[in-house]
Amino acid sequence: MDYFYRMNAIDQLRSTFLQHLKNRITESEPAGLYDPVHYILELGGKRLRPLLTLMSAKMYGAQVQDALDAAVAVEVFHNFTLLHDDIMDAADLRRGQATVHKKWNTNTGILSGDAMLIMAYRLFEGCDREQFFQLHKIFSKTALEVCEGQQYDVDFETRDDVTVSEYLLMIQLKTSVLLGCALQMGAIIAGVDKKEQELIYNYGIHLGLAFQLMDDYLDAFGDLATFGKEVGGDIRENKKTYLFLRSIENEDCATELKEWFALDHEEMNEDQIEEKKEIVKIFFEESGGAAATLEAIKHYTVKALAIVEQLSISDENKKELHDFSVDLMSRVS
Repeated sequence: MDYFYRMNAIDQLRSTFLQHLKNRITESEPAGLYDPVHYILELGGKRLRPLLTLMSAKMYGAQVQDALDAAVAVEVFHNFTLLHDDIMDAADLRRGQATVHKKWNTNTGILSGDAMLIMAYRLFEGCDREQFFQLHKIFSKTALEVCEGQQYDVDFETRDDVTVSEYLLMIQLKTSVLLGCALQMGAIIAGVDKKEQELIYNYGIHLGLAFQLMDDYLDAFGDLATFGKEVGGDIRENKKTYLFLRSIENEDCATELKEWFALDHEEMNEDQIEEKKEIVKIFFEESGGAAATLEAIKHYTVKALAIVEQLSISDENKKELHDFSVDLMSRVS
């Protein structure tokens, strides 16, 4: 099984998922509630989380068809969190397009997001009793953890003593646990034992840490055409990302970087904000923070790939998961 065959197989899974997403999320009235739901679900993206659910189920021997509703559930939930996060962050762009609260309004964004959360849970209704219990349990645990991660993120905005370990915990809760959940749901549907479920979940945790650290890096150094969000948005919002926290470890840069991150973007015009972004990026590079972030991405990717080798799946499936992970991380370059 060569690389291109594996990538084509993943593209086929994505196509199957997108068709099922279209078939399952059909609510239309009232339009003011459901138009924003369809809008955010149709904005695109890699569909990473539902793909992980389908890949996990398939690798453990289940029929892809049996995992499609769970895959839609995790994608609807993920987009619900994005919709509400965009409101909280006052973000203008999502995947290169206007965010829901910008295209409509904040109240619409809140209500449509609430509807998406309920829709996600309803997608488990077709499962048998035992499967429903297991899926509902990991899904609910994950949903609450994502909220915890978001609260930590909000708390960090007003703190000047955030540590690297605290930040890593925050992104694990806000991002990684949903990847782990997506993978574990596929394993549950395939009927594998708890030990194997934990192993595939932990693979998702490390993959998610690498993925989010890369997002932090690309926020500063990415390209708008491929990144899909405002480049430098974290700098604008004074987000204390891994990139920032590792940069201020360099005493030669710490004082000035902290001064830039003490500025309120609402009191600055766009030219001043753009100037801030460029200066901060220079500090990120000269401090060693950018290099440290790339090294951390590599570290967590390697840990994720090491877990792949421990999974009770075929060598071909290990290779597929390995290549998928490496391809996902390649957006650094």
